[in-house]
Amino acid sequence: MKSKAIRIDRNGGPEELKLVEVDVGEPGPGEIRVRHHAVGLNFIDTYQRSGLYKLPMPLQLGMEAAGVVEAVGEGVSHLKQGDRVAYASQPPGAYCELRVMPARCVCRLPDAIDFETGAAMMLKGLTAQYLLKKTLPAEGLEPGDHILFHAAAGGVGLIACQWAKALGLQLIGTAGSDAKCQLALDHGAAHCINYSTGNFVEKVKEITGGKGVKVVYDSVGKDTWQGSLDCLRPLGLLAVFGNGSGPVPPIDLGLLAGKGSLYMTRPTLFTHLATRESTQAMANDLFEVVGSGAVKIPIDQRYKLEDVQQAHRDLEARKTTGCTILTL
Repeated sequence: MKSKAIRIDRNGGPEELKLVEVDVGEPGPGEIRVRHHAVGLNFIDTYQRSGLYKLPMPLQLGMEAAGVVEAVGEGVSHLKQGDRVAYASQPPGAYCELRVMPARCVCRLPDAIDFETGAAMMLKGLTAQYLLKKTLPAEGLEPGDHILFHAAAGGVGLIACQWAKALGLQLIGTAGSDAKCQLALDHGAAHCINYSTGNFVEKVKEITGGKGVKVVYDSVGKDTWQGSLDCLRPLGLLAVFGNGSGPVPPIDLGLLAGKGSLYMTRPTLFTHLATRESTQAMANDLFEVVGSGAVKIPIDQRYKLEDVQQAHRDLEARKTTGCTILTL
């Protein structure tokens, strides 16, 4: 059985992404074969392509998709042939028409959620879930609390803006243009700061009456982490969950002491998806909030699978907003 797929043979720029034809066999124990209807694009894909995250070569990229189960391997009990499914899963390999993959992180997709939405929302929506529900400051979060969320007009950010509002939180977003700030505000951010024209630390202090926020969710990394620490109130938490501008350098722990006994963590989604039970519980939470209409999944860009090089260029150039999918 043949499938179109996107593969790289070495790390590098978007030009390394090649359209190839691969053989797809039968699922083994604990595996399924799934035919994709849509594939999600994420910033982590660019980290894997560039070599920031090292993986064996050749590498088929892609961490999330939605489609239909074609075959089920031995020992898989939560899925059957014909099920509509969506996933965010390791190992990579979603940039394709058809694949065999571990069944553990694959979840049945509710009938009310279409394939494009399913493909766009799993990795980003589950990331927003573990951040807002599980990556919490020592004093917890209560309705009315201010939080700071960088890249608020991105895929994770626009989901987080809506979810935070549903939880009663006052989300302060940052973005790189007035248009992106307006997008975050339209999706539920209480405030949004254009970091290209203003100092986000000063603006956060102004918004919070000098107190600062309990938690900063930072996917930008190198360019923002120091300012993020300065936005925190004592005992606050900085959660760096991405490296959009590069990784955070080694830090002196005394810095955290001097700024008010701060906490700092580098969480990953796949730690939270380590078991079948945790994956399903998180997905159920996401399906519920999307199904209720409290969170809408903004798909702002669509590219054909064979146009994936341009999709990566646009993503890295910060030309995208919301979610991006590859169509088949």
